[in-house]
Amino acid sequence: MGHVSENLLPRIPIIEVFPVVEDGTLPAKATEEEPFPIRATVFREGHDAFAAEAVLLTPGGGEHSRTRMVDVAPGLDRYEAWVAADAPGAWSFRVDSWSDPYATWAHDAGIKVPAGIDVPLMLEEGARVLDRAAAVPGRDSGDAAALTAAAEQLRNEALTDGERLSAGLAGPVVDALDRLPLRDHVSPSATYPLQVDRSRALAGSWYEIFPRSLGSGSDEQGNWYTGTLRTAAERLDRIAAMGFDVLYLTPVSPIGTTNRKGRNNTLVAQPGDPGSPYGIGSADGGHDAINPELGGVEDFIALVARARELGMEVALDLALQCSPDHPWVTEHPEWFTILADGSILFVGSVRCV
Repeated sequence: MGHVSENLLPRIPIIEVFPVVEDGTLPAKATEEEPFPIRATVFREGHDAFAAEAVLLTPGGGEHSRTRMVDVAPGLDRYEAWVAADAPGAWSFRVDSWSDPYATWAHDAGIKVPAGIDVPLMLEEGARVLDRAAAVPGRDSGDAAALTAAAEQLRNEALTDGERLSAGLAGPVVDALDRLPLRDHVSPSATYPLQVDRSRALAGSWYEIFPRSLGSGSDEQGNWYTGTLRTAAERLDRIAAMGFDVLYLTPVSPIGTTNRKGRNNTLVAQPGDPGSPYGIGSADGGHDAINPELGGVEDFIALVARARELGMEVALDLALQCSPDHPWVTEHPEWFTILADGSILFVGSVRCV
């Protein structure tokens, strides 16, 4: 006897789920209140009806919504539903499929009863389906009453066969089962991660600044002086007034002196040249420090607070580039590519480990 795989498909198979990144190793992404489609190929053997729902799960794992999927590629069993998360966080989703006994009965009875085939059996089968549907946990009392009444009419031999069938196919019955279906053989897919970000992550108007340039100038002797985080904060009104909603900062960490670049990107710095903010790291600290020429942590916090007052977010360029003076060079030499002369491979050499 041949080998039987333990990885069997569910009763109502669900394959080719979208959006899924690297088989769910990485999350798909969306922003709050942004509608996006969940798609899957769903099928079954035989002729019985089936259905599928996209189930959106909150960061806590609870059900946020169930949305009925529709066939968007007839003949290919490709189903789709549009959903939206209402807050940022680590959400997830799955697809549930199930056998639909009411839709199966409605299809078969709609053919057989008018043709006079198995009429008593079909009417009783319909009544039993509605009895089961009325008893589904969570059913609205009004809907349950409508389903029970329809089941009674299906069994009422004082009515014509057509009247009894019509009671089982009536609008209130269909609406009640749309709101809360009767599901057999429920088959859930795997659960896939979904990262939901704030709306600004989708699109924004960014304004880039070098903080040292806002408030900089020359004194009477022609000596250049730098702007600071405080002087930059004082000039944010103008940026906000132009309609920008994200303030983009170049790195604000200390700048190394070894191999510091000069004006106009020259390779030799003159006394007083500030260097490139991307040559990060000096005796004053590394990526987790503030360039003392710009101010301190309190000044950075004040800049962010002022930007928020003006309705702007702050984005900071986190450049994984290190000057040879960076503290990490001596503290964590294993993070760097060491050359034959003992120096490190310059800018951009830090390894992500």
